[in-house]
Amino acid sequence: MTSSSPLHWQFSQVFGERSPDEDVENIDVISAIEFDKTGDYLAVGDRGGRVVIFEKDPGKDVVQRPEYRYKTEFQSHEPEFDYLKSVDIEEKINKMKWCMNLNGSLFILSTNDKTIKLWKVKEQKVKKVKEMDLGPYVSSESSLLSESSFVRSSVSNGHQLEWIDNKGTNIAPSNGQNIGDAALARCRKMYAHAHDYNINSISINSDGETFISADDLRINLWNLEVTDQCFNIIDMKPSNMEDLTEVITSAEFHLLRCNLLAYSSSRGFIRLVDMRQSALCDRSAIMLQDADPRGPKTFFTEIVASISNIKFSTDGRHILSRDYMNLKLWDMRMSTSPVVTYKIHEHLYPKLCDLYNNDAIFDKFDCCISGDGSHFATGSYSNNMRIFHNGVGSEEGTTVEARRNPYRKQPQQAASRPRRSSLSNLARGLYRQGTDVSDTGINEFSCDVKSKLLHLAWHPKANLIACSTGNSLYMYYA
Repeated sequence: MTSSSPLHWQFSQVFGERSPDEDVENIDVISAIEFDKTGDYLAVGDRGGRVVIFEKDPGKDVVQRPEYRYKTEFQSHEPEFDYLKSVDIEEKINKMKWCMNLNGSLFILSTNDKTIKLWKVKEQKVKKVKEMDLGPYVSSESSLLSESSFVRSSVSNGHQLEWIDNKGTNIAPSNGQNIGDAALARCRKMYAHAHDYNINSISINSDGETFISADDLRINLWNLEVTDQCFNIIDMKPSNMEDLTEVITSAEFHLLRCNLLAYSSSRGFIRLVDMRQSALCDRSAIMLQDADPRGPKTFFTEIVASISNIKFSTDGRHILSRDYMNLKLWDMRMSTSPVVTYKIHEHLYPKLCDLYNNDAIFDKFDCCISGDGSHFATGSYSNNMRIFHNGVGSEEGTTVEARRNPYRKQPQQAASRPRRSSLSNLARGLYRQGTDVSDTGINEFSCDVKSKLLHLAWHPKANLIACSTGNSLYMYYA
């Protein structure tokens, strides 16, 4: 991984920008962003279970600054109810992953808490049908089923409906007129009933045939063509749930080697496993952990150490991880400490108690790596995006505010709901209902914790980042 210099970022595009006084519906909040391997398509999922696909605008095909336009959208998931456990299953899109394109069609995996779906998006010709010339014997309300269009005649084997040909021209032939192409989405596969706990990750293997899905305690291996069978390759569930000490928070396949995968935990560990060693991969080949954590150990130490997201670098030798306070770059050959630690919002350390009281300490931020592996990005509060480069003096990083006009009055974010019971809280021995926080409490922070940039993705070939705040999708280029 070579050293690099900082980039100068500029605003490119925004979709779904809202006015300062406009409220955001919870179902419209963006929950996942994913570029495909070519960078020609961008998928955006929201809490309402919808997936919106954007495509690169061929009329503005600039290598360093690609621009995108709306292509299509579809309803991926609907709200459900688990009658056995008496719990609601949200339609929120947790993760999306692009599959290999086949025969001019796009394929994408999307998942909510319980069900994974494989969608096929294909271009189809759309024709405009001209108005029919209805005869005097055809009613306009039901031109094909009107009694005037049919006659009942008796034949040897009973009654038969026949078309009357001697009543003149009933319906003139209509020729369809091509008005363009439209992308239609169809659910081709559904992978369900394999997770007892909420799915937090899906990842496509480099072989293009298999993928993994991870929940709080288990990781399953699937074949894309088989929906009724999967293999449990990692099981962290103890025989007695009181002995639970950590849960799985994220899982990713290696980008180059189909036998390797990594998964992170709520204790800040990253385990790298080789699926060739055994059918059950509970014993990790390598465990990456920070043996010398900074600062004194407090009640919040283990909470902020929980890793929310991991990504493999394009060279296949490094892993980028994000916990609540830091972004860390790991070398797979050096397991005792990260290569470099980037501090995201160090100024929040004195406010951890307040962040715990309003549940902000449990926010899960994504991270991403540039196509050449030399730059890294993640989100923070006040709609800020933090971008770092690999090299001397890179720890400071660059802060980009996700707005078209950075001096505009900050709109209110969608109201958060009470936190539900989660295994990550049980693993730490703590759980309580969420509490409402007044505006005065929020103003005590040096940043706005209601305005958070959780999700972002880096274009695989250009220095372009797509990020979201609320229901708005912003793009920046360098």
